[in-house]
Formats: sequence, structure tokens, C-alpha cells
Amino acid sequence: MRKTDKKIDNQLINQLNEVCQFALDEFNGFVWLTHQVNFAQFPKSLRIICVFETRDNLKQFIMAQSQQVLGQLIVKKLLDINVVIKEQQIVYDSEQSCQQDHNGNWAQRLASRVI
Repeated sequence: MRKTDKKIDNQLINQLNEVCQFALDEFNGFVWLTHQVNFAQFPKSLRIICVFETRDNLKQFIMAQSQQVLGQLIVKKLLDINVVIKEQQIVYDSEQSCQQDHNGNWAQRLASRVI
């Protein structure tokens, strides 16, 4: 990772930590989020993964149309550091699905891009 890539990654982490704290307080069953990026194709390659405890938590979140709130917050926070993404770059998943499909191995799940 180049020095400039590391700087951008640190900025992403700081902004996404703020989003995560908000989501933990606001959305039932939300547990964490992460990001993946290929800096050679940044920001188009940036993907944000928001994780809920169960499929039911995720279903309720989507039924309440809360993904619009969280998605807009992520887009805004990243825009604050001049990173423009589309809401389609934000995906949602659950610990339960990872456990069932990949025996809880998030590295394998994220690498497979099944979500």
C-alpha cells in the first residue's frame, strides 16, 4: 500500500467509525461495518459492508427502509473527505448468513463476494 493509499484508508476508517457508532445506537441488531477497496480503482472499487446479527434484524432494517438513512449517512460522511460513492457500493449482510454459508469465516465470505 502506497503512503497516499494508507492516508486515504485511515480517513475512510475514521469516517466509517463515526457511522458505525451511529448505527450501533440507532438500528436494532446492527453489529459492525467494514470496507474493501482496490486503490488502483478507487473510489469505484470501494465497497462498504454493514453487518447485522441475524437475517431477521436485517430484514426488519430493510422493511423499515432504514438502509436509505444509513446509506445516505455513509455517502455524506465519505463526501466530507471528498470520496464520492454510490449507494449501490453499500451492501448489507448478517452474522447468521456468514455462519451458515462460510462457517463464520468473514475473510472467505468477503473474498467470495456473495453478498
